[in-house]
Order: sequence, then structure tokens, then C-alpha cells
Amino acid sequence: MERPWYSRFNWLLAATTVALALFGDVVIHSATLHNPDASNEWRKQLVYIAIGVVVMAWCAWVDYRRWQRWAVYLYSINLGLLYLVWKSGHSAMGAQRWISLGPIGTFQPSEPAKLVLAIVIASLLARTMIVGFKEMFYTLVAVALPAFLILKQPDLGTTLVIFGILTAQLFFGVSRTGYFAVYAALVAAAAAFVVGTNAVLKPFQRSRILIFLHPNSDPQGAGWSLSQSKIAVGSGELFGKGLTHGTQTQLDFVPEHSRDFIFSVVGEELGYVGAIALICAYAIILFGAVGAVFASRDRFALLLSVGIVALLAFHVVVNIGMTVGIMPITGIPLPFMSYGGSAIITDFAAIGILLNVHMQRDRLVF
Repeated sequence: MERPWYSRFNWLLAATTVALALFGDVVIHSATLHNPDASNEWRKQLVYIAIGVVVMAWCAWVDYRRWQRWAVYLYSINLGLLYLVWKSGHSAMGAQRWISLGPIGTFQPSEPAKLVLAIVIASLLARTMIVGFKEMFYTLVAVALPAFLILKQPDLGTTLVIFGILTAQLFFGVSRTGYFAVYAALVAAAAAFVVGTNAVLKPFQRSRILIFLHPNSDPQGAGWSLSQSKIAVGSGELFGKGLTHGTQTQLDFVPEHSRDFIFSVVGEELGYVGAIALICAYAIILFGAVGAVFASRDRFALLLSVGIVALLAFHVVVNIGMTVGIMPITGIPLPFMSYGGSAIITDFAAIGILLNVHMQRDRLVF
């Protein structure tokens, strides 16, 4: 007999996710306290969190198999939105990534695109137990179209996340190791072409890669963000300077400190202890996400869960890594911590899907 839903629900995963989002809102409030242009961000983030929790609950209730049936429609809608951004999107900070929603704010289609593509890739690879070159080709084409539109915004970070998701799902989805090796060789060749030429990357994107390789080459220019972030994290020492007392943060030495560099705020104001506590919270979330992989009852659930794990893990590792200088600066948000409605609602939706997969672990498969 199937157990009641509340005994199968992963309460620890859901509770940790909500608690982390609320903690992130506290850090955003501290980071923007003395910035009149951004002092209202923490209130907006509370609204986004509330919407996100509702979305997570809804996704946890919806049978994950429906996403496989909806994959084509989700893909078409998201591809249309990305095309709209390319043609007439809202521009800010040298990028064109948003659709203006008037007084409500802006919407960034590239954020839900990551989750949508995880669903689409899982759907394509789950159609058959034997995934050959034909299935791989269809999957690569399906990913290449939105990836191209996102790269044109330009948004290299999100493009890398998408290929991280694709790589993880192909690794678990292809039938033979040789097929994956061919894919890996294609990715390596494409990466060499992108880095070695000026045809794809913008000058500021190339400078970020060069600064990562030579961090002390331009500390007052292209290396400013990385340099100030490392100073902020290091100056927090063991227990930090206290919320609202971080000098690098409050004096705006660290750029985008409520968004891409929010881990720098945690490191400076809450110190090593606060940073480790944050990493432990992510470990709990990723452990719960991996639990959904093992709880999967069919191929689609397995591949979808793997894609979501890759999505979350890539964001955490790259975002924290870039703030301390072990990863190139790519401009991707820290899940549930960085300010932004599109990102946090997408992350909550991803957790909701994992919760549903986990709840159905006792379901019989016929």
C-alpha cells in the first residue's frame, strides 16, 4: 500500500530551500541598506520568495510525467520569448536579456530556459532506451537554438549552465561511452574555437577569462571585481564584521553585491563561519536533489533529476568559485540568495519537481 503523501514528502529539502531564500533576503537587505537605488530590493525579493514558494508547492503537486507531455509547448514558448528578447528586449549594463513588464519590473526568459531545456533534453533522451547518434543530433539541435539566442544577449554564463545540464544528462542518457566521447570532443573543439577567436565572445568576456588566468594583470581595470571580492571575503576572517558593517560591501567596492557577488557579502559580514554554514545549506539541498535521482521510477524522472542537480550544482560551484578566484567571472546568480525574481522562481520550480519525483518513489512502474 502506498504511504500518505506527507510521509513521502522531503520536508528537509523544502524547508532548507525556504530558509535559505529568507536568509538571502536578510543578506540582500544588509548589502543594499545604504544604497538608495537598491534599498527596496529586499522587499521585492520577499514577494518573489512568496511567489516561488507557491510555484514550488504547485510543482510538487503536479505529476512529473506531465512535464514530458508539456515539453514541446514549454520549449516553443521559451524559444519565442528568447527571440523576442533578441529583437526588442530591455537593455541594461551592456546586455539585452530582459522583457519589460512595466511597473511590475522585468522578466528574464533565459532563467526558466535552463529548467525548460532540462525537461526537453530528458524528454528527448527518454523516448528510447537506446540513444544513438540520431537521438544525440536531435538533442544537440534542440539545445543549440536557445543557446545561440542566449549567447547573443550576450550571456555566456547561462550558456555554460545549459551545456553543463546537457553534459550531465547525456552522460547518464547515452547508450555507449563512445557516443559521449564524441560529444565531449565536439564541446572541446567548440570551446577552443570560442576562446581562440574574436568571433563569438565580446571583449569584456574575453578579458574576464584572461583575468582569471592572470589575476594580477589589471587590478584597477578588468580585475577590479575579482580583486575587491577576494578582499571582502578574506577580511571577514572567522566571524565576520557583522551584518551592515562590511566596508567593501557598504562602500560599494564590490560590484553587484546583492546579485552575482552576494557570497562576498556573506564572507565579509558573516565570516568563515557564515560562509561554511551557507555551503552546508547547499550541501543539504544538493543531497536532497541527488536523493530524487535515486528515487526515480523511470528514465524520464532519472534524466530530469540529473539535469536539475547539474543546474543547481553548476550555479553554486561557479558562483562561489568566481568570488574567491578559482572560477572565471561569468555573471550567474547564486541560487536562492541573489536578488532577482526570474532566477529564484525558476529555482523554486526546480525544487518542486524534485519533490514530486521523490514523493513518487513508491509508485509501481508498469
